[in-house]
Amino acid sequence: MIRASEGSRAEAGLLQRAGELLPLIGRLGEAGERLGALSPEVAAALRAAGLFAMWVPRCLGGAELGPVDSLELIERVAHADGSTGWVLMAAALATGTAGAYLGDRAVAEIFRRTPLPVMAGQGAPVGSARRVDGGYLLSGRWSYGSGVRHADYLHTGALAGEGETAEARIFIVPREHFEFAGNWDVLGLRATGSIDYSGAGIFVPADATHLTDCATPLRGGAFYRLGIKGMGSIGHTGFALGVARRALDEIAALAAGKSGRLGLLGDSESFLERFGAAEAQLRAARALAFETWRDIEAGLHRGEPLPIRQQSLHRLALNHATWTASEVCTFAYHAGGGTSLRAGAIQRCFRDMHAGTQHISSASVVLRDCGRELAGLAGNREWGFTTLIQK
Repeated sequence: MIRASEGSRAEAGLLQRAGELLPLIGRLGEAGERLGALSPEVAAALRAAGLFAMWVPRCLGGAELGPVDSLELIERVAHADGSTGWVLMAAALATGTAGAYLGDRAVAEIFRRTPLPVMAGQGAPVGSARRVDGGYLLSGRWSYGSGVRHADYLHTGALAGEGETAEARIFIVPREHFEFAGNWDVLGLRATGSIDYSGAGIFVPADATHLTDCATPLRGGAFYRLGIKGMGSIGHTGFALGVARRALDEIAALAAGKSGRLGLLGDSESFLERFGAAEAQLRAARALAFETWRDIEAGLHRGEPLPIRQQSLHRLALNHATWTASEVCTFAYHAGGGTSLRAGAIQRCFRDMHAGTQHISSASVVLRDCGRELAGLAGNREWGFTTLIQK
């Protein structure tokens, strides 16, 4: 049993190590884009510092970082580089949920190494798995495997079984069982290396799989009752807030120093009005996100189940942060003129954020059902992954 004070010290140490890595992450952001993956130096530093294990249960050597600290950590990393923030939140999610939900035999095998292994992949149940003695035979092709180029194991979703008895499950599989495509030609998040991968007839022991919607941890504390949906919401929200904050910081620096034929950007009343509005929008989105997650964290500490209202609010906070960040980055891109057009931080923020808006977690259908529940019109429904479903 780890005492609260020991957990607090572990969390403080992780946050400090993350802060020490920010200059390296920022400096090598463009290099990662050219590679189509995080630079080896950044990937190795994240692993060595334990950041990929931020959501691994403490009993397995991870930090088991809470919601509010996690939100701030991912925000800070994404501020330094959007792709790095994205890979961190995706890999932390896959690695942490494996530690919390997999069976004892699989955990003993997978988490015995130091530093701890890294997992990443595509959790949507687009593959298929056939039940066999002792486990499953897994087959399929998965797109957008965020961070798979940096993973030791792949966190891979599939439907297990057929018909009404089919279950959406996550399978944790050594990377050598898959074939990888080189098809990462995208607008933004270029350094995430989120390539497609495929495999056929891969045997996966039953202990190395868990239900996609699992929220009952076999190890670790109350944090893991958030499940993949809640933990993923933290990550995507932190990513959006960090990238948008970087865009505003960059355009403010440009406004303070830009000169030439068109004069100083900072002397433009139109720019100043729009900058003030963008600051207000982003700060309001951030306030909603942190207020929401502080309330959720307090409830988890009290041992309370996560009510449907808080499930709606964290989805709402993510949606609002994502689309606010998109508007903020668009403002910064247009305000920067020719500077934004060339390679650099403003252009990268613009591209990364617009790539991030394509994730299903921020789709309009999610906002619609947030509105339905908040208006008291959900009826006998509960949250599925992105929509309200009948109980």
